[in-house]
Amino acid sequence: MTPRISDKMYAWRAFARQHAFAMSRKMIELRGFFDSDIGSLTRHANNYNISRYMTSRMPYPYTKKDAKWWVETGSKELGLYLAIDLAGECVGVVGVRFGQLELQYSAEIGYWIAEDYWGKGIGTEAVSKMTDCAFSDNKIVRLAAPVFSPNKASMRVLEKCGYSLEAIHRKAVFKNDAFMDEHVFVKFHS
Repeated sequence: MTPRISDKMYAWRAFARQHAFAMSRKMIELRGFFDSDIGSLTRHANNYNISRYMTSRMPYPYTKKDAKWWVETGSKELGLYLAIDLAGECVGVVGVRFGQLELQYSAEIGYWIAEDYWGKGIGTEAVSKMTDCAFSDNKIVRLAAPVFSPNKASMRVLEKCGYSLEAIHRKAVFKNDAFMDEHVFVKFHS
């Protein structure tokens, strides 16, 4: 049975569509996914340097079938996920997963950027825009971003966007035959 998209997610998607102009203030635009993104998603996400710091929810190798599922189903059911568009090409993904029940006022933000675009400010801009979008719903008061310990660049992105380190969970992650610490960065709606 396919999970239903909550009213909250419909409201967020409507917000993202209505405010797309405000979300494209610099070099990127955050937008929904199109079938035309399948090729670029496959090309960029099928990269060990990206997958090594992602949870296993993002498969590696990343195939065209995975990208098709993401565009048609996954990006619509799991939260609010938007393509990071640079000059008409999807060069990454940024998204928010909403907490439920006792965690309904919290959300988790995550993102990845194609390796060719690392170090160009795209991740910082995408996280900043998605953070603004998430906090535009006054119900969300806390955004958290878990980061695997070797991913120093992602930690810097979050710090530039006003997130601060809340906790380090020692040896919380086991991936690629190694334990890693999980650093949890948070930002609160003021």
